This record gives sequence, structure tokens and C-alpha cells, in this order.
Amino acid sequence: MEAQTLQKKMKAQKEAFLASQPSDKEMEALVVEHLKQIYDPELPVDIYNLGLIYEVNCHTDEISGLKKCKIIMTLTSATCSMSEIIVDLVKSIANRQEGLEEVEVEIVFDPPWSQESMTDEAKLAMGLL
Repeated sequence: MEAQTLQKKMKAQKEAFLASQPSDKEMEALVVEHLKQIYDPELPVDIYNLGLIYEVNCHTDEISGLKKCKIIMTLTSATCSMSEIIVDLVKSIANRQEGLEEVEVEIVFDPPWSQESMTDEAKLAMGLL
């Protein structure tokens, strides 16, 4: 009898926890806000507005109930000397965002980055507008 009561209590706690977690889309928006706080060390613009982020996809892990995100991004150049630092900062979002278990980063160079990828805000900050 006690085992059944304990199981019901644990199930109710798990359901309450899952209900308190953001949806996948809400987590994607939260991750984007974090990306806007990461600046390219060589430029006065964050990596999101710089146009380095191609995709942010989050899903709920079936076992933990927490979110996992995959970020597909590029760099301003294949020989970017700050690439490790930028990738580490992106991965570390999982340490700063509650409910986010893991951030996987995939670096791609197709399509290549260009100034056309930048937002108007970024172009203005760099004196291109």
C-alpha cells in the first residue's frame, strides 16, 4: 500500500515538474536570448545578430524531462582564431539556463557567412549602415 502511495506521489511530482518546464519553442527563444549575450571577441556584435546562428532546435529528453538543444552555426571564417572560445561559450548556455540539459553545436561552412547575414542592428554597430 505504501509503495503505491509513494509511486503516485512521485508521478504527481514528475508531472508537476514537467508542467513547469518551458515548451521546446519557449526554450529555443530563451537560448536565442543567451546567444545575443555572446559577442565575437574580435567584433562589437553578438553572434546572433552577426548572423552566425543558422538554426536553434530544442527537444525534450524522454528520460530526464529536460531540454536538449542543437545549434547549427558558422564562423566568420574557417580559420577563425576564436572558434573554440565561441563554441565553448555557446555550449555553456546549458550551465546558465534552468531546464536545459545539453547544447550540441554543429559548425558548418555551407552556406558561408557574409555581411548579408548580419542584422541591420549589427551593421549599424559596425558602421556599415
